Amino acid sequence: MTQPTPHESIQIGEISIAVTRKSIKNVHLSVHPPDGRVTLSAPTATRLEVARAYAISKLGWIREQQRKLRQQARETPRRFVGRESHYLWGRRYLLSVHYADGKPSVQQDHKRITLTVRPGSDVAKRAAVMHAWHKALLHEAIPPIIARWEPKLGVQVHNYFVQRMKTKWGSCNPHKGHIRLNTELVKKPKDLLEYVVVHEMIHLREPTHNERFVALLDEYYPAWREARAELNELPLAAEVWGGG
Repeated sequence: MTQPTPHESIQIGEISIAVTRKSIKNVHLSVHPPDGRVTLSAPTATRLEVARAYAISKLGWIREQQRKLRQQARETPRRFVGRESHYLWGRRYLLSVHYADGKPSVQQDHKRITLTVRPGSDVAKRAAVMHAWHKALLHEAIPPIIARWEPKLGVQVHNYFVQRMKTKWGSCNPHKGHIRLNTELVKKPKDLLEYVVVHEMIHLREPTHNERFVALLDEYYPAWREARAELNELPLAAEVWGGG
């Protein structure tokens, strides 16, 4: 999710670790899905040699986490053809593709997603129609979550955006009061969408992932660790990411 811009890095063999300085008490090491990117957050006064020694001591753990990510189930690239599996709000549906003149559309029932496109529409066009539908569903789901949590958290979201994001589920610009959310979240259970929205909204009170931020998450969303684990265990998309 929201990550401060790294200013330093540590290289240990083939592993590059981005280092950020924060007002925290302890060193925190993280391996991020989907690509196994490694970051290290260190107290402001920590010497780089000390951070490097810590990272070396955790090298086995880093490699194990990266190995798990490589072995994690991935969706095969979608071709948007009949009887292909597609996920929506955590449930699996079979895709049905119809060709007809007229405005493209997507319909959903309890077992099936029906994609209607003009004759001759290629994979890119079929994908674009589905992506637009996903964005529309998110634009229906997100505002009520924001409205429900703004008074609880004592913050105001001035604007939100949904877009393709390659390595994050969401991000936040605390200065502008903006949050951004990954369109892939439409494939996950709605409670996980809520967790990501709340996570980013808490960044409006605390921009960094410091101990105060964790305390706020614990206070307002006690099940956040379980939600984060479930989100990162679900299949990752193996798509060629384009623009938003």
